[in-house]
Amino acid sequence: MTALVLYKLLAIFIAVGIGWIAGRMRWLGAGSGGIDPARVLGNAAFFIFVPALLFRTTARLDLAHMPWVTVAAFFVPVVVMLLAVYGGQRWRGRHHHAATVEEGERVAALPAAKAIAVTFGNSVQIGIPLAAGVFGEAGLGIHITLVSLHALVLLSVLTALVELDLARARARHEGAASLLRTLASTARNTIVHPVVLPVVAGIAWNAAGIALPGPLDETLALLGTAVAPLCLVLIGISLAYTRVAGALRAALAIALLKLLALPALVLVVAHGAFGLAGQPLAVIVMMAAMPAGSNALIFAQRYRVLEAETTGVIVLSTMAFAASAPLWLTLLAHL
Repeated sequence: MTALVLYKLLAIFIAVGIGWIAGRMRWLGAGSGGIDPARVLGNAAFFIFVPALLFRTTARLDLAHMPWVTVAAFFVPVVVMLLAVYGGQRWRGRHHHAATVEEGERVAALPAAKAIAVTFGNSVQIGIPLAAGVFGEAGLGIHITLVSLHALVLLSVLTALVELDLARARARHEGAASLLRTLASTARNTIVHPVVLPVVAGIAWNAAGIALPGPLDETLALLGTAVAPLCLVLIGISLAYTRVAGALRAALAIALLKLLALPALVLVVAHGAFGLAGQPLAVIVMMAAMPAGSNALIFAQRYRVLEAETTGVIVLSTMAFAASAPLWLTLLAHL
């Protein structure tokens, strides 16, 4: 573990701590009267800052020079883990009958919310300095390639899954609906969405081969830089407003899946099925070993489910990363 990574971890905890102080002091409101400061900040990130970041990233991707084997070696096992967690949670809740539409929607969103907490890592604030400090310029290039697709792939898949589940839940409460109507509703809500729509628009812009105009590029870049600090402060405020203590056991289980099970799966699949070795293998395993990222909390707040557990997962996994990262780096050095 390099000093730079440790400093980044410390900076993250300080930023979260500032958010917690702001929440405890009620600087942004008392959290009553229908005004939830954490949800307001989460909506700002979800509807303004994250879409700007996603559109700019997608519009600027150099698809012709992507190391597709390395990309597949990372995303195939990660998506497999995502679907396994999602499917397992759906199977566990298959007999649950919600009394209200709101409860039905929360139950329907739970599998996707748990899946993102297990698979979405903090690949920027922690991942970039770790890749630069440990693997050098070549390793950082591989890491940045994965980062450019990270949110695009995982958030798009999860959004499609959760919107399909929500469409089913609404159909159960509102009466029988045809398969065609359910699919049409899902498609509409999935595409006209703060995560997916910027991705689709960015891909279209990229395919057109048009460079982003200077003022637009600068505006998007400016909005995108706000995602990281806003989300870290949001975690702290959520800790202050949300009762996390009762959710720590569930949060610990998810954190262990994120820090240990996911990188182990990536290691086995990337090395055994894709034949990856050396630095590319080490980079993608450490990418998978990142602690849970703040986008998981934004997703949970968007669908009003697992907010306490997700907040706990982010904090616990970030703290435990200081111990788990050296273990993975030692193992990879002996492969």
